[in-house]
Amino acid sequence: MASLRSKGIRLLVKLFVSRLLSTKITPQIQRKRFEKASFPLWRSFKFTSETVNVDGVSAELVTAEGANEKQIILYLHGGAYTFGSPNTHADISSGLSHFSKMNVLIVDYRLAPEHPYPAALDDSTKAYKWLLNQGYKPENIIIAGDSAGGGLTLATMLNLRDQGENLPAAGVCLSPWVDLCCQTDSHTKLDKIDPLLSSKWLQEMSKLYIRDEDPKNPYISPIYGDFKGLPPIMIQVASDEVLFDDSIKLEKRLREDGVEVEVKVYQDMWHVWQLFSAILPEGKEALVEISEFVNAKIAAAS
Repeated sequence: MASLRSKGIRLLVKLFVSRLLSTKITPQIQRKRFEKASFPLWRSFKFTSETVNVDGVSAELVTAEGANEKQIILYLHGGAYTFGSPNTHADISSGLSHFSKMNVLIVDYRLAPEHPYPAALDDSTKAYKWLLNQGYKPENIIIAGDSAGGGLTLATMLNLRDQGENLPAAGVCLSPWVDLCCQTDSHTKLDKIDPLLSSKWLQEMSKLYIRDEDPKNPYISPIYGDFKGLPPIMIQVASDEVLFDDSIKLEKRLREDGVEVEVKVYQDMWHVWQLFSAILPEGKEALVEISEFVNAKIAAAS
């Protein structure tokens, strides 16, 4: 059962999002509003943050106190491919670096509608190859992301595999958006329950990213891809989110293709509740769980 704190935060999220994400305003305005929104940061954490140039792509390198600089999480932020940045996801990146004791590189990949598919995929793929050129070993790299970034995590690994690159030790998908057709049952059943997302809004953002491309292209909607050969994957999903079925379908497809997968369903939570980990116990729990998973997979791959 949801705690009083989570119920209160849920209500605030609903009020907050209703002013930010709407099909009645342009993606550019939504982007600016979200950037101005102040998510609570882990004030007690000691970490540094440095802007780096990743072969022309901007990124933020986050290093918590005591982090192992030979190990890194390549983090791909969410935002339906139309907004989001290292700034909007600073709480997640700093929290992951703190709990995992790893560096986190959060990529400021190009956004639609100005830069539709394949811009985001090109940037995330370039970032991984940049890490290899910097001396990071594949077995010391994790690719992770939330929402659209969760889908992009899988698309990036598919792209790297198909290009013959060595893959990372594991992948982590937080509330992943892996089917841009937006036609699963949870889009209808949970549309009024999820305080963060609406199905109508997602469908509109999908069009901006895809344009004239096939939505079933695995590099756009990884759920339609062949996952054979991918490293272990962790999926975190909330019981009350519009994209719940994306995660359930993804788990099934990964298992069918012989990929090791761990799934954790957080009851009474909403889409990407990890964003509020500084004030939401379930958010902190999720980051700790991710950190334990990635540490174990890196140890196993080494």
